[in-house]
Amino acid sequence: MATSDRGAVGANCALSTPIPRRGFVELLLGGGFLATAIAFIYPVLRYFVPPKTADLGGDSVVAAKVGELQLNSGKIFRFGSRPGLLIRTANGEYHAMSAVCTHLSCTVQYRPDLREVWCACHNGTYNLDGRNISGPPPRPLEAYDVQVRGDEIFVSRRREG
Repeated sequence: MATSDRGAVGANCALSTPIPRRGFVELLLGGGFLATAIAFIYPVLRYFVPPKTADLGGDSVVAAKVGELQLNSGKIFRFGSRPGLLIRTANGEYHAMSAVCTHLSCTVQYRPDLREVWCACHNGTYNLDGRNISGPPPRPLEAYDVQVRGDEIFVSRRREG
């Protein structure tokens, strides 16, 4: 069977229009450029369209066990997809609130020496009810209800109304 620079020549030839070498190289280069463009554009699009965060819980969680917190101490716990703060005061009362600062969403912590909730980002302070005392926080922390049932401490969102 005879061949030419265009491919095989013959009656039984399955290739009716073969792709020339130049066209094949152009196809490869074009596909490479397209893949590179997608590789650059996709992360930018994912940055502008963030993934949806799932709420990992309902309106009530077990924050701790009775006896886990000493007097005048605090504990960070998971409340859905955000942190919460459970505080046991010096007289044994429990207080719970969101652990997300209302200024720049930093995580707050309980300072037993000051008996206040403190945000380390910009030195904002809150009282044990979550009301802002000083610093840049514009709003109080979201307060939660605390119930002791058996040996577990339950924290739930406050119902408005």
